[in-house]
Amino acid sequence: MEVLAKQDKIPSWDTNAIAVKHIEYYPYGDTYEEDQITPEIIAKILEEIPQGINLYLFLDPYGECDFMEVLSDGEWLSLGCSFDRDGEFENYYTYNAAYADTAEQIEQFQYSDKTVWTPLESGGQSPVPKMEAITDIEAGRKAVEYFIHTGKLYPGIDWARQL
Repeated sequence: MEVLAKQDKIPSWDTNAIAVKHIEYYPYGDTYEEDQITPEIIAKILEEIPQGINLYLFLDPYGECDFMEVLSDGEWLSLGCSFDRDGEFENYYTYNAAYADTAEQIEQFQYSDKTVWTPLESGGQSPVPKMEAITDIEAGRKAVEYFIHTGKLYPGIDWARQL
């Protein structure tokens, strides 16, 4: 894993631009295609994050690649991004340095250990380690907003890149 440290300077972005082309709530819920993704839908998503939300934001209009998974229960927030780079996938996750010492425990897959795992489940089934989730919901909300508008990782939080 490679850690991409938070940057102090956040570049400005066009808040009218929308990079996301497909949105899916899961396990069952609303789906929005490119022409349905409006400022009102974006505002709705951003408002739901602190209460809890599970959705995918795709840069691909068919919902097949280049996405951010957003998982929140109101206490924990996990963002996972996958980008197709000419057939090679790059995967990034929110990084929580306070739980960096749990990497070895994560590899043991003892999901009942509440000191290591959040109540969040990626894809509705895979437990999310605390090392890949943050509790600063507002910073995470800003990361989602940035991704929606730019299609890029928000530099205002720490990320881990899976190697």
